[in-house]
Amino acid sequence: MNAVNAPGGEQSLGPTARRMILGSQLRKLREEAGITRQQAGYNIRGSESKISRLELGRVGFKERDVADLLTMYGVAEDEERQAFLDMVKQSNEAGWWRRFGDTVPTWFTGLVGLEEAASRIQIWEPLFVSGLLQIEPYARAIVSHGRSEMSDERVDQLVALRMRRQKMLARPDAPRIWAVLDESVLERQIGGPKVFKQQLEYLLEVTTLPHVSVQILPFCRSGLSAEHAFSLLRFAETELPNIVYIEYLTGAHYLDKRDEIEKYGRALDLLAVDAETPERSRSRIAKRRQEI
Repeated sequence: MNAVNAPGGEQSLGPTARRMILGSQLRKLREEAGITRQQAGYNIRGSESKISRLELGRVGFKERDVADLLTMYGVAEDEERQAFLDMVKQSNEAGWWRRFGDTVPTWFTGLVGLEEAASRIQIWEPLFVSGLLQIEPYARAIVSHGRSEMSDERVDQLVALRMRRQKMLARPDAPRIWAVLDESVLERQIGGPKVFKQQLEYLLEVTTLPHVSVQILPFCRSGLSAEHAFSLLRFAETELPNIVYIEYLTGAHYLDKRDEIEKYGRALDLLAVDAETPERSRSRIAKRRQEI
């Protein structure tokens, strides 16, 4: 079964990716069996919308539900059924981010899980250095809304989570990170001059890694291709759709429709063309660091 033998080895996949792959496999089985979502939902004492959420990997799976669906879809061979049920157990395993408890908003945990599985993460950020490239004091200034002296346990936890997310950059199979930052990011001294200078020094350091690139979009071309920040996550596993992540003040959108992905992909292409090359961008960052 393809879901078990995903490219890159199953151990490289976190529970979020496993859930999405399992949902995709179940959707294919349902469609091949000529069964509607409404019929499948009724079979597991649920609704059409529940089947839709399961197939998109947006919710956790119960072994009983999956076993009933497999029977309905005509999957009778013991080994194949067990492979699916094993995936249910693996998809329900707690990710490392669970230890941060209620500090992490439920709408954000999906991004953390997807980042762990992504092979390429493309980012447009018009306000700040991207979270995956922030140093601790810079992140603290953002999370505390510029009042780092008033930090509490929640702020500490959110900053710790952001720093833990960055550990994936040191993995042998680390995703390719490509970030386009608006030039205004170089002018906004978040955390004060000392912290900001350290942040720029870290950007120069991290962009020496072969899988990390940063481009600076000059003021003269700012905002022409995209008005708000977003990330596009791409995956090596064919079962996983590309995902656009857009965060707002109280939640986030996860887009996976093909036409939406294409539009955001084109926007990123235009941003890359308008922005300075990675080499010239490093020069801009180095110059700005010297000015502080």
